[in-house]
Amino acid sequence: MAEHAEGQQHPLNVYFWIWGLLFLLSGLSYATDFLPHGYLRWGLILLFMFLKAGFIIAIFMHMAWERLALIYAIFAPPTAIIVLIAAMALEGDYTLLTRGTFFDEPPAPTGQLDGH
Repeated sequence: MAEHAEGQQHPLNVYFWIWGLLFLLSGLSYATDFLPHGYLRWGLILLFMFLKAGFIIAIFMHMAWERLALIYAIFAPPTAIIVLIAAMALEGDYTLLTRGTFFDEPPAPTGQLDGH
């Protein structure tokens, strides 16, 4: 009777392809240094960063082959935290703008003498 190894065995070819893709994405990320500063540059940097992180999580951390419940258990809490931080930032901006509108000092009246 042949014994079989416990767990899954993935072909090494997958890891080599992802390693090459990560190398390419890193090169593209460094190539953004030649772009002018602006939203396009930062958007591309963030895109490459998220793609690299996604490939690392999916392939090297084996999340692509896990159950959906485990994936939700790992990704739901950070996602909820990010959403709540964004909501707090929006509320903080609203509060700051409201304070500026209602609590600023009133302008000095014009036409008055300086007390002489």
